[in-house]
Amino acid sequence: MHIETVLLVDDDPDIRRVGELSLSKVGGWETLTAGSGDDALRVSASHPVDVIVLDMMMPGRDGLSTLEALRAAPETADTPVVFMTAKVQRGEVQSYLDAGANGVIAKPFDPMTLPDELRRVVTPRTEQA
Repeated sequence: MHIETVLLVDDDPDIRRVGELSLSKVGGWETLTAGSGDDALRVSASHPVDVIVLDMMMPGRDGLSTLEALRAAPETADTPVVFMTAKVQRGEVQSYLDAGANGVIAKPFDPMTLPDELRRVVTPRTEQA
């Protein structure tokens, strides 16, 4: 999968800042940010993105309800969504995948390897070979 634009959604401004630097400087992608699920829906409706990196635990609209709304919107129905969360027990990860996420990246993340990890999660195995 070719990635040009990433939307990073997290309610923590420090995580947004570090993640944006990682995705733009290390990954070389245009990186948009949103501080809430509602902001993510507004941004993704007006700016086409290739991948959405979504925090699971946010006040108001959490990651799962944001994912549900993204899947219901025509402009993001097929956009890969990757949860970035500290809740990465096997059962939790499976529930995110069952809900329609394309993958999960554990927090805390390494800013130097985040782009590679994101690529690995959203690239089908057939393209990785």
